[in-house]
Amino acid sequence: QVQLVESGGGLVQAGGSLRLSCAASGRTFRILTMGWFRQAPGKEREFVGAIIWSAGSTAYADSAKGRFTISRDNAENMVYLQMNSLKPEDTAVYYCAAARTYGSRADEYDYWGQGTQVTVSS
Repeated sequence: QVQLVESGGGLVQAGGSLRLSCAASGRTFRILTMGWFRQAPGKEREFVGAIIWSAGSTAYADSAKGRFTISRDNAENMVYLQMNSLKPEDTAVYYCAAARTYGSRADEYDYWGQGTQVTVSS
């Protein structure tokens, strides 16, 4: 099993920045991809971006490109989501997830954190 714990959410004004952290523990050797997803009220969970655990390659949803950056610290089993130029439409619960494969669909991810709320005020 892999356990994931997110932190760093909060309330920020439009145009501001937040950095989310995700701490992974347990059988982390199983992880190929770490992803970030978000879910706004009344909407489906959507892919934000992902990073290949070993290589560090990243991929982003169009909504995140140019504003969000994913990084990782393999030694500390940490993954980060740096969010800049935040917009009210970025308001959602953000989830960290781990997959034993490569992908961007929620159903490809095996382990999930509890989520952290991000609220962007206008």
